[in-house]
Amino acid sequence: MAKISTGDITTHVQQLAAGAAGGSVPDGDIPVVVFVHGLLTDSLASYYFTLGPALSAAGIDTVMYDLRGHGRSDRPRTGYRLDDFVDDLAHLLDGLGEERPVHLVGNSFGGTVATAFAAWHPERTAGVVMIESEPPVADWAARMAEGLAHAQRELVRDEVIDWIAEHNGAHTARLSRGAGRILAGTAIAEEISLGRTIDDDLSAIRCPLLAVFGGDSGLNAQVPWLEARLPLCRTVVLPDQGHSVLVEQPTRTRELVLDWVREHHAAGTAPPAVAAGAVR
Repeated sequence: MAKISTGDITTHVQQLAAGAAGGSVPDGDIPVVVFVHGLLTDSLASYYFTLGPALSAAGIDTVMYDLRGHGRSDRPRTGYRLDDFVDDLAHLLDGLGEERPVHLVGNSFGGTVATAFAAWHPERTAGVVMIESEPPVADWAARMAEGLAHAQRELVRDEVIDWIAEHNGAHTARLSRGAGRILAGTAIAEEISLGRTIDDDLSAIRCPLLAVFGGDSGLNAQVPWLEARLPLCRTVVLPDQGHSVLVEQPTRTRELVLDWVREHHAAGTAPPAVAAGAVR
């Protein structure tokens, strides 16, 4: 593990080289996957214990890092517009000396960062996988601002944390209390909606995109909208799953990500038609 200067903060990063997790290194060009985690209750650990080592073993260079304000990265008081998170990622790639176009895998808010990066740095993006996420259009910013304001009010109340512990367990309660500390100690709730967004037609996203949703999550309502606007888009809906797809379906998610990266790293073309069923 290491810390790298990324503009105005220091970012905690973990790299796993192809084959480092016990697999073989393929001949020729090696793809690189950068994992971007979710907001408030998440860190690079969610990938370290699910997807990262497996992709490394499969012959892919992997990069996992803590977003600003999270994990072991710096937590400044201000600087939490979407632009700041995207700039951090660009600075991180610069600091690592990474010149290859990267495959970005983003969970929840991490998928929003990934699609924003793809829109604003198309030359550096080979493709995007967003898991239970949505692109940063204006409606997203409004919903995020409302949700974070509500969380900021509620997660500092002991009775709310006690309710979470009773209904969701002590681990979730600890994560929620940590999220409350981030919200209380930073301007993230106020700033997240002030940043740059992309147009609703999604024309700024020109790379291949795989979108994975839980069948019980409201985010899967995006499927027809995404498919109508992104010619290089494929959507997968996993039945009987909510927002925690990455945690609850790590094996299936790993298979989807690995197949997608291999396909588009090798071909660099639009995804072919897929079979009917859960995959759309």
